Order: sequence, then C-alpha cells, then structure tokens
Amino acid sequence: MTMMTDPAHKALDIVLSAIIAALRQHADGPLVVGICGAQGSGKSTLARQLEGALAAQGLRSVTLSLDDLYLPVEARIRLADEVHPLLRTRGVPGTHEVALGLSVLDDVRDGKAVHLPRFDKATDSRAPKAAWPLVAEPVDVVLFEGWCVGAVAEDEAALAVPVNALEAEADPDGRWRQMVNAALKGPYQDLFARIDLLVLLAAPGFDVVAGWRIEQEHELRRQHAGVSGGTIMTDAQVMTFIQYYERLTRHILREMPGRADLVLYLDAQRRVLRCVHRHDDTDMG
Repeated sequence: MTMMTDPAHKALDIVLSAIIAALRQHADGPLVVGICGAQGSGKSTLARQLEGALAAQGLRSVTLSLDDLYLPVEARIRLADEVHPLLRTRGVPGTHEVALGLSVLDDVRDGKAVHLPRFDKATDSRAPKAAWPLVAEPVDVVLFEGWCVGAVAEDEAALAVPVNALEAEADPDGRWRQMVNAALKGPYQDLFARIDLLVLLAAPGFDVVAGWRIEQEHELRRQHAGVSGGTIMTDAQVMTFIQYYERLTRHILREMPGRADLVLYLDAQRRVLRCVHRHDDTDMG
C-alpha cells in the first residue's frame, strides 16, 4: 500500500500503527522492530517517542541502538594497525561488536535480565557498565535502531569504483570496501535476522545527510559544553566522516525500499511525504 500524507502526519503515528498490527500476529517472544535510516534522519527520536506511545498502550518496550555496539576506540586502533587504517573510525560494518548485540537480543527474547550497552560518542568509548540500563522484566517490543540496521551486502562488482574521495585516496585497492562488505554479508546478517518488522526512514537523497549529521554534532557540542577530553567533530570533520557511510547509505536507499516492511519517505525537514507498507492494504493515515 502506498499513501500520500500531510507533512504534519508524524512518523510516530505510522510506525506505531504498524507495530500494533504486527503484534496481533506475533506470538513468540517480543517483537523486534528494526528502524533503519541515514545519519540524522530521526531514528533515535522516533525510538524514544515509540517507547512512550507503546507504554500508553500498556506495552513494555526497550531500545537497542546499533551505535551502542561500537567497538571502543582502543579496539578499533588495533583493527587499524592489523587490518586496515580506515577501521579506526567507527561507523561501518566491522566496527561493531556483533556478538554483544546477538547476546542482548537473544537474552531479551528469552526473558532474561540483561543490561543494555551504551556508547559515549563524546569520549568514543563505551559508557561504564554500571551505567547500562537493566532490563529485568519481559518486554513486548524491542526497538533496534541504527543507520544500517537490516542492510544487505552489495554485489562485489559494485565495489570496484570509489564513490567519494575517501575511498579513492585512502582505499585505492578497495580492500577496506571488501572487508566492510564481507562483514555485512556475514555476522551482521545473523544479527539482522532477529528483526521481525523492518522500518526504513528514507532520506530524499544522500546530499541531505551532511546537513543532518552536522546538526547532530552541534547538539552534541551543546550537551557537552565545558567538558574537556571529548571527540566532538567540527563541520569539516563531519564532511569527511560521512564519506565512511556514503556507499552503504546510497545502497540502502536503492535496495531496501523493495523489501522493508514499512518505508517512510522523508523530505529534507524529515517530514513524511509518503509511506509504503508491504503487508497492509489498509490506509494507515
């Protein structure tokens, strides 16, 4: 089903309706909702809103962010030394602890008490484990959000041509691209196989992502004003940083709409212009 929607129609309303409908047909443990979207598209905000909206429906939910599975900077430095220098920068498949994500999702599914990992981007390392929130009771919904949640690997042939200056200059032989693609093809598919309902927040194009990501960094700078020792980026550093994400983001925008359960097409202001639900022929608006 495809529908046009007024810009004021919130992503929250659409995704909440899809989750409620999916829960009616889901009887085996919590429903795992994957929320994919480019950097700055509003995934984390949507997840927070959904937790509150689900609670209002009498449903208990928790959020796991793919970003909270990042390897600490010390581990990525080792990867950079031993595998490829570009792996020092967090972001792409290969820079997460997939086994931790699998353990968390499986424990939540089994109703076990589990601490949800948290990553501090300002210090580029995991928060102390004592600060990880505890999930001690069974939940109805797990919101699993991240920029490449649910993504699949590219065809090998697509890796041959660099998509930006970073790839051309720092990965001229394509070895980093191949390593990232192999990681996505392997362990990450085990992680994404836990998803029951895949939601894509589709940016209008990669060209808007830089502005969205700069907004995020400015907010992070405000939150950490006066705090020393962090790794908050300048606008110029953000422009370089997003090049690490560009190839897979473009691939997701091309490939995922054809198989995601729910696609919300956004404009540059993150308003929902159109929504496509693969499994529901009723008007969710």
